[in-house]
Amino acid sequence: QVQVAESGGGSVQTGGSLRLTCTGSGTAHRTNTMAWFRQVPGKEREWVGGIYTGGSAFLADSVKGRFTISQDNAKNQVYLQMDSLNPEDTAMYHCAAGLVRKHYDPMRTQDFDYWGQGTQVTVSS
Repeated sequence: QVQVAESGGGSVQTGGSLRLTCTGSGTAHRTNTMAWFRQVPGKEREWVGGIYTGGSAFLADSVKGRFTISQDNAKNQVYLQMDSLNPEDTAMYHCAAGLVRKHYDPMRTQDFDYWGQGTQVTVSS
């Protein structure tokens, strides 16, 4: 059974930093990609970044230069380092895992079968 779980959310002021961690279990041989999405109530889920098992990483234009995505395959963890946060980054952040057969930019929610419950990030001005 594949499971993913997020940790590391919280509240910061504008300009602050947070590091989110996604821990996967049961993902070996069933997934090749882990990604971060975020959602604000009343809006569609927005892709933030993703990383393939081989190491290729991609970020949405809205967070390039501020966010970094990385992974530790031995720990089955993916990290989202978020710097220079601003109030527009406030959202519920979800980790997702999937077996992606074709790369799309932005990554698509329908390519991910396994989702975490989410962790809230709140940035105050």
